[in-house]
Order: sequence, then structure tokens, then C-alpha cells
Amino acid sequence: MEFTYQLEEIDRIAAKILPLLTHKIVLFQAPMGAGKTTFIKALAKQLGVTTMTSSPTFSIVNAYDIPHSHDTLYHFDLYRLEEEEEAYDFGFEEYLYSGNWCFIEWPDQTPNLIPDDHSTIEITILDTLERKLTLTNA
Repeated sequence: MEFTYQLEEIDRIAAKILPLLTHKIVLFQAPMGAGKTTFIKALAKQLGVTTMTSSPTFSIVNAYDIPHSHDTLYHFDLYRLEEEEEAYDFGFEEYLYSGNWCFIEWPDQTPNLIPDDHSTIEITILDTLERKLTLTNA
């Protein structure tokens, strides 16, 4: 499924995408600066998260409670991982199989750990204000 959107429409697109996700593990594929974190913030807002502040670039994972739910949203930024082994060290697999939402930036850093059942959001830069989003449910 493909969507083209202007950056000012990101909340509207996130509202359309969220019910189309068939898995709580969502991989985000896009070049640096394409808006992965921005789109994750918009999806988190649709889930009801109000406390999301920043990308977990240095902490690797940030956790957010989802109001009126027993779920948690885990936002991963795996960019800084140098080896897949590092993901084992912080318990990445436990997060993936927790039943909670896992939004993962730079999933290629841990190719052997990603479950077969996941959704993928690929963001392509069309110009400075326009993006193409492709959703695939595996």
C-alpha cells in the first residue's frame, strides 16, 4: 500500500496507517533525515501517547505507556549498534516477544532477530516537503 503526503499531513496519514498495521512489530526503512522518528511520533500520538520527546539514538530504546491500555510502545533506534550481539546484551528479543508495540528504526542492524511476523513502513523522500510511504505487512 502506498501513500504520498506532505509533511503537514503526517498526523492524517498516521491515523490512516495505524489500523492497517497487522503486527505490533513495525520496521521503519528510510534514509537518514527522511522522517522516520517524526512518523513514529505521529503514530504514537494516534495510540494516545502524549509524553514522546525524542529519538532513542543514544539510549537505543525509549518506552512509553499507552494511556487506557495495558500496552507499552517501545521505540528503538538501532543505528549505533556495531554488532548484532549488542542487541542480545540489552534484551532486544524480550521486547520483541512482549506483545507490546515495537517501532524499530534501522532494523538492518539486527537482521537475524526480527520476527517473520512484522509490518514494514518504508519512507521515500520525494522532495523537501513530500514523502512516499509504502506499507507492507509480512
